[in-house]
Parts: sequence; structure tokens; C-alpha cells
Amino acid sequence: MCLVLLVWRVHPEFPCVLAANRDEFHDRPTADADWWPGDAGILAGRDLKAGGTWLGVTRQGRFAALTNYRDARLPRTGVHSRGELVTELLQSGRSVADGLSYLREVAAGYNPFNILFSDGERLGIHESVVGEGRELGPGIYGLSNHLLDTPWPKVRNAKSRLAAVLADVDDEAAVLRLLRDDRPAPDAELPRTGIGIEWERLLSSAFIRTDGYGTRSSSYFRVDSRGRAIFDEWSWDRDGRERGRQSHRFQVT
Repeated sequence: MCLVLLVWRVHPEFPCVLAANRDEFHDRPTADADWWPGDAGILAGRDLKAGGTWLGVTRQGRFAALTNYRDARLPRTGVHSRGELVTELLQSGRSVADGLSYLREVAAGYNPFNILFSDGERLGIHESVVGEGRELGPGIYGLSNHLLDTPWPKVRNAKSRLAAVLADVDDEAAVLRLLRDDRPAPDAELPRTGIGIEWERLLSSAFIRTDGYGTRSSSYFRVDSRGRAIFDEWSWDRDGRERGRQSHRFQVT
């Protein structure tokens, strides 16, 4: 994932509202979001190259969303796939407190990451670059490829627009407009993460379009006060055109 927006315990009728974009190389094989086979009880897309996923939810109301931490100096070869961490948190049944302890122990075996996750009752964030995690209270949060709520332009703008959407959470068109905003940030506002100014520009928008790399999918998950959950996901081709949509409704148990 490269953009995760979360409204947690703020809206009176929807305690959980999550919107996200996954940015990835277009040639990386991927399965669209669906219920995984067996007893996993996980609804997620799947990385068919390394396994795992970037965003998933469960029938118990658990969810986890992963972003890479962008710093050209930090990636290593021969480490585990970060997508394993999302699967582990969803399958394990750990509380947020136990999940934070687990991530603290294993984080060094992965390239830098951030993971925002819930056990259905509580919310946590682990940022591996600082080596720590914490529980989060009610709020509107934004996460890209730096630390939580780092005010990169796309995070700042998308959080503001999502807050405005809360007047009508079912307005999918408004959510898609903010997730598909492909306007780059002004050069003066670009972060400096060691990848060069051209790539900083390309990656500064919420929705990314390049021939080899870009936004592959957009997801919108919300749970209302009665435990009714809706998970919608749109998949995009290299040109940013819709190539498919998955829609799931279920009751949180």
C-alpha cells in the first residue's frame, strides 16, 4: 500500500472507515480481493509472487494495512516479504497489545514498513524504522511511505477530503475521486527520500500512473454501528482504467 486513510471511532454511525490505494509494479502477479479458501476467514487480495497481502479484513472485524517506508538507502535483499505480516496479524487472533509485541520482535527481519491494524476493538500502529509501535485512540489518520500522519501533500489533502466525505459515508464516488486524484504536488512540497526529483513528482499524487508502476487497486472498507461491513475494491490497468471491481457485504461476528 502507498496510501491508507482511516477514520477510527469518530463517526457516530460508522466506527471504522478505511480507504486505501495499493501502488505496485504492474507485472507483479496479483489476485483480486476475495475470501481466502479454507478456514482463514480473510478477505484480501493476494500477492502471487511472495504470498501474503497488503490489506485484509476478517469476519471478526480485524484489519491490517501495510505500507513500505521509502528511503533509497534502506532496502535489503534476502529478507522476508512484508506481506507475511498482514496475514499473520489477521490469522493469529492476537490483541493489539500482543500484535505490537510480536512486531517489535520480528521487524528486523523485514525491509522497513509501517503497519496499521486492529483486533476489532482497538487500533495499533507499528513503524519499523523507529522500532516501536503504539495504540491509537479515536481520530482520522493518514499513512503513506513515511511515518503515520507525516504531512506529505497527498496524505494531508486526502485526509482533508475524506473528512468531508463523512457527511455521506456511502458516497463511493466521492471516495473514488480522492483516491484517484492524480495531480502531483508542487516541487517545493515534495519529500526528499533519495529517489530523485522525477520520481518524487510521480509518486506525490494519491493515484499514480506510469507504464511500469502505479496504483493497482483502490479499496474502501467500512463497518457500521450494527456490525454490517462493506468492502469494495476497484482494480486499475496500466493506464489507470478500471479493469474490475469486487464488492463484499458481511456481518461482523
